Amino acid sequence: MKTRVTRRNLLAVAAALLCAGTGLRAGVPPQSDSLRRAYDFKGAVAWCERMMEVVDSTRLGDWEQELILSQNGLSMTRYCSRPEVVARYRFSLDDFFLFYPLENRAWRSVPNQLDSLAEEGLVRAMYVPQDATDIYYSARDADGIRNLYHTALGDSTWSVPQLINEDLTSSSDEIYPFVTPDGKTLYFASKGLYGMGGYDLYVSQWNENARDWDAPVNLGFPYSSPYDDFLLAPSEDGQYTVFASNRGCPADSVWVYVLAFDSMPVRTEIGTVDALKALCALTPQDDRQESAGPAIQGIPEDENTRRYVAAMDKVRLIRDSIARFNAGLDRLRDQLKEETDATRAAQVREEILSCEIALPAHQKRLSAALKELQQIEMDFLSNGIVIDPDKLRAEADREMVGTPSHYVFSKNEPGPALDLVVEKPAPRFDYSFKILDVGQFAEDNTLPDGLVYQIQMFASNRKATERELKGLSPVFARAASGGKTAYSVGVFRTYADALSRLNKVKSRGFKGAAIVAFQDGKMITVPAARKLESAGPSLFKVRIWPEDGASLSDAARDAIHACTDKDIIRAKEGAAIVYEVGPFDDRAECTLLVTALKEAGVDNVSISAADGK
Repeated sequence: MKTRVTRRNLLAVAAALLCAGTGLRAGVPPQSDSLRRAYDFKGAVAWCERMMEVVDSTRLGDWEQELILSQNGLSMTRYCSRPEVVARYRFSLDDFFLFYPLENRAWRSVPNQLDSLAEEGLVRAMYVPQDATDIYYSARDADGIRNLYHTALGDSTWSVPQLINEDLTSSSDEIYPFVTPDGKTLYFASKGLYGMGGYDLYVSQWNENARDWDAPVNLGFPYSSPYDDFLLAPSEDGQYTVFASNRGCPADSVWVYVLAFDSMPVRTEIGTVDALKALCALTPQDDRQESAGPAIQGIPEDENTRRYVAAMDKVRLIRDSIARFNAGLDRLRDQLKEETDATRAAQVREEILSCEIALPAHQKRLSAALKELQQIEMDFLSNGIVIDPDKLRAEADREMVGTPSHYVFSKNEPGPALDLVVEKPAPRFDYSFKILDVGQFAEDNTLPDGLVYQIQMFASNRKATERELKGLSPVFARAASGGKTAYSVGVFRTYADALSRLNKVKSRGFKGAAIVAFQDGKMITVPAARKLESAGPSLFKVRIWPEDGASLSDAARDAIHACTDKDIIRAKEGAAIVYEVGPFDDRAECTLLVTALKEAGVDNVSISAADGK
C-alpha cells in the first residue's frame, strides 16, 4: 500500500528528523529555537505556525510556547535602543560580578542565611553593601523556583523576608535584583515574564503613591536577547550601565558589557536580521576581544584552537582570582596585627578563617583547569603540533588590561559572610486534619470559597472546651438552629477525603458524627455537593480577537502580563485568529483582566468557560 506524500507528512518527518539530529526530546522545536537564537524571529514564527498544523496534541504546548517567545522577539524589534558601547570583557561565571564598578566588599557568596541553596546555575552571589538598610535578593521557594525577596533593617533585626509583589513574580526564575541607591529603580532578570527566551532584563519603578513597585518593563534589544542576560546595574558615578550575558560564550564564562548611561534612549525599529545581530553583539570600536582570546602563533585556527585559548583564559582568570584572594587575605592578616578593638579583631579573625576555608576550593578549580589545558596540549602533540610551554605560561599569566576606550575592569574583593539577625515568620495555623494530644479550635472559623466538606462532631448549648475535642483538630464552630453551636472538624475538598476520616472521628467517641457540605461558606446538602463535585470545578478563560486578525498588540500583551502569569494560547477559529488567556478558577480575575485590556484599548475581548461549555 502506497502512502500519499503530503506537505503535512513532510513537515512531520522534518520535525522528527530535527529532534533526532539535535538530541532534543520530541516536542521541543529545535529549528525555531535555532532561528530565534539567530535573531530570525520572522522565520521562527513562520516555522512554529507551520509545525503547529501537523504536530500531535502532546507536542503542541512546546510549539505554542516557542511561538510566543518568537512573537515577543519580533514585536520587540520595533523598539530597539542604540547605546554607546564603552567596553566589554569576558570573565569566569564564578566571579564576574566582582568586576562591576560597585562598592567593594559588597558581594556575598551563596549559600548564605538568606539563600541557603548552592547551585551550578547563574546565581553565585548577592549584593549587600556594608551600610545597607534594605536587601533585595533572589532565593528559591518551596517549589525550587527563584523569586525576588525584600527584607528591611529595623532597630536591630531584619524583617521577615517577603516576596516583592505579584507583578515581579512569575512561574519561572527571577534573579540578580539591583536597586539604585535612591531606591527608586529596580533592575532584575527573569525567565518567566514577557520575553524572548532565556533570562531577559527588566526595570521597575517605585510608585510612591502605591508604596509598591510598578509592573516591570522588558528593556528590549540590545539589553535583552534570546540568550541569558542578567545583573544590570548602573555604576556608582552614574556614567555607565553594566550588565552580563552569555551570548556567544562557553558555559563557564560571560561577557560583561559597559555602556554609556542614557537616561532617555531613542528607540527605533531594526528591520533586518544582520542589523539586529550587529546591534546585540555590542562590540566596542577597535575591540580586541572578537574571539575568545588571542591567537597563538604556530597553531592552526580551528575549533581546537578556540577551545585551547578558552582553556588558557580560564586558567588565567582563576589564577588572577587566587592572586587577588591571597592579597586580600594578607591585608586582613596585617589588619589583625594592628587591630586594637577586641570586637573588631574577632570579626577580622572570622573573615580570615572563612577565607582560609575557601582557598582550597579555588586551588582545586585551578588544578582542574590546568589538567584540562594539559589534555588539550596532548591532543595537539598527538597531531604533530608542538606547544611552547613558556608561551603557554605567558598567555595564561597575562594580566587583564583596559579596553581601547581606556575603561579598566578592576576587581573588587568579596564581602564577608552575612551575619544578620532576621525575624522569624509567625507560625501559621495548620488547617490540615490531624489528631493531637490536645484538640485545637480553628484560628479562623471562616471557610474557604468553593466546595468544602466537614465532619460535624456534635452540637451544644454551651461553648465546648479543648478537652471535649478529644484531640481532633482543627475544629470549627458555627451557629446552628435552636441557639446551639455546631462543632465540625477538618476542611476537605472531596467527599472521598472526608469519608476516609469519618471513622477516625467516630472512633474518638463521636458516634453520631456525619459529613456536612458548604458552597462558598453556605451550607448545602451532601447530595447537592456531590453532584457539584462530579461536574468538576468551574474554570474560565479570557478570549481576545486581534484587530489585525493575526497578532496581539504590545498594549494587550503588557496588560496581560501586568495582571496575570497565566498562559497565552494562540488558536484558530475558521479563518480567524483568537488568543486565550487562562484557565482561571475565579471569574473575578477574568473581569479584572478584561477591564485592564479595555483600558489598554482592546475592545474585542470576552469571558467564556474554559471547557467551552
